[in-house]
Amino acid sequence: VGDQVVALPEYRAWAELVAVPSKYVFKLPQGLSPQDAAAIAMNYIVAYILLFELGGLSKGKSLLVHSAGGGVGQAVAQLAKTIPDITIFGVCSKSKHEALKAANSPIDHLLERGSDYTAEVRKVLPDGVDIVLDCLCGEECNKGYSILKPMGRYILYGSSNVVTGETKSFFSAARSWWQVDKVSPIKLFDENRTLSGFNLRRLMYQQGGTDFVKGVIENIFALYKEGKIKPVVDSSWALEDVHEGMQKMHDRKNIDSKEKENSN
Repeated sequence: VGDQVVALPEYRAWAELVAVPSKYVFKLPQGLSPQDAAAIAMNYIVAYILLFELGGLSKGKSLLVHSAGGGVGQAVAQLAKTIPDITIFGVCSKSKHEALKAANSPIDHLLERGSDYTAEVRKVLPDGVDIVLDCLCGEECNKGYSILKPMGRYILYGSSNVVTGETKSFFSAARSWWQVDKVSPIKLFDENRTLSGFNLRRLMYQQGGTDFVKGVIENIFALYKEGKIKPVVDSSWALEDVHEGMQKMHDRKNIDSKEKENSN
């Protein structure tokens, strides 16, 4: 009672008041503002699990992350650089490249969404990368799998193209997945590659993963207190304007310097 906390309710978060079971509530470390806590919680939990629990990130490895200008993408870049000698390729819209550079993003190589980025990766690392983090699905799965090194790990953690594409429907989702090559266990065995999937919501609310997530967020808070990570907040919005803020994210306009007039 009386603690400053951040909570991860499954639903109904857009409210002035919300009741949340205590197992989904985490005490904030001293010095972490409520706004930064909101920016850290979901994004950095996902990024941490992708990199360290599923990806096995260690010194000298390389990774490619899609939607590099988004919240999880920026969290991935910051967390990855807490490990020495990591090479990061970030794929995002060309319009976000300058904004990321201006913000001193730790991403080593920015690649344009929709381009032949696999060829650009091969120019830098002919053998490919160790980890691919894909929140898009569809044909990106085939491209990402193709640039994995032996012992590489491909991790799917979303379907952003289905959610934010021009056509959002069951049919667009089906079409995206239909484009994905089917990978047999024998192929994985022969190629020494790993495929993984991650869904934080299901892990926490359907699969009893709250104790695991609590340990992760404690590690993240420790990194924050050490000054190793700092969330990038594009803008803040009044509760009554939350639909506009959500639309901005769906339109992929976060961190776009031309879209600052609504920020508070």
